[in-house]
Amino acid sequence: MKIEAVETLRLEEHPNLVWVRIHTDTGLTGLGETYFGAGPVEADIHGRIAPIILGMDASKIEHLNMKMQPYVGFTGSGAEVRALAAVDVALWDIAGKAANMPLCDLLGGRTRDDIQVYNTCAGPNYVSKTSAVRPDNFGAVSSATEDYEDLQAFLHRPEELASALLDMGISSMKIWPIDLAAGASDGVDISTQDLKKGIEPFERIRAAHGDKMRLKAELHGLWSLNAAKKIAKALEPLDMDWIEDPVYMDRTHEVRELADFTYAPLAGGETLASLGQFSSLINEGNIGTPIMDVTWAGGVTAAKKIAALAEARSRPIAFHDCSGPVTLAVSTHLALNLRNVREQEIARGFYYTWYQEFVDVLPPIKNGRISIPGGPGLGLDLLPDLTDRPDAIHRVSR
Repeated sequence: MKIEAVETLRLEEHPNLVWVRIHTDTGLTGLGETYFGAGPVEADIHGRIAPIILGMDASKIEHLNMKMQPYVGFTGSGAEVRALAAVDVALWDIAGKAANMPLCDLLGGRTRDDIQVYNTCAGPNYVSKTSAVRPDNFGAVSSATEDYEDLQAFLHRPEELASALLDMGISSMKIWPIDLAAGASDGVDISTQDLKKGIEPFERIRAAHGDKMRLKAELHGLWSLNAAKKIAKALEPLDMDWIEDPVYMDRTHEVRELADFTYAPLAGGETLASLGQFSSLINEGNIGTPIMDVTWAGGVTAAKKIAALAEARSRPIAFHDCSGPVTLAVSTHLALNLRNVREQEIARGFYYTWYQEFVDVLPPIKNGRISIPGGPGLGLDLLPDLTDRPDAIHRVSR
């Protein structure tokens, strides 16, 4: 089963997203994806990776993953590792199709048939034009009332948003109102006034719904250690499910100091890659819940190993999805297979809007729980004729 072509597709409408298809001489194809820096990822796939894997046996995934490891850029989720991750996911998709098994079954079977989700409360246009995670790239800027404009909802109507999620069976949500504090521009400090304003949406949800909703705070690594301590202390009385990326996750000594400082659980790591970085985050940083993005951190091959690192320390692992439909699908397969996953992230503002414009089926969500599509491998494919769109950037290496 030799690899005979490597194909990529980008769309100008969604400049952060890139898909890869691996074609074999048996007719089987595999689909992968990654997010952010789509142009550099595309260049790396065709300039560096394609010459390595063309003509190789697609079933030798561990070997190919090793061969695709870059010399420069191997320790973080830069373009080289994201390119590797997208190709690795496509290779596992092929493996599932060759075995006529869903990926989660190929990996050793399911520990559950579905899993609960938590909603990351982004709107459909959240961080959609560049990779900058900052308020001027958050999408809509008014108190919009459109369906699934969840970012504006948590800023202006947090109780109503929580009610809507509970009605869907979703009892866990993540929001980031503190990102809009004036001090977030440099992260050195946060004022008392901004801190009170930032925690107000959490307080309003708690007042309206009690403990029916589990609350997660996203801080996007914007803050210094001292500011993060102030934020964590203010959030403690609200019984947080976790505080995510309170500082940069590669500063494991700061993560450890904050973990020792607060009794609020900490989570993070989606911007990291490599076993070494996650080993440090778990063992030295003492993170409560390591988070990885499968299509940023090295693909399924890396995800299995990183999950084992977490399991060895009795930690759950969580898989990031605020990027694309293939990422959600492969993450859900892993979440059903691995024993130490508690829930799967979704962004319903993406899932119920533009995700559906690009793939033939999505992992089904019912009563706040997600499962996998039917069929072997990932169980989904890109819709036909996407390459014919006027904004398509399509390349094939043979």
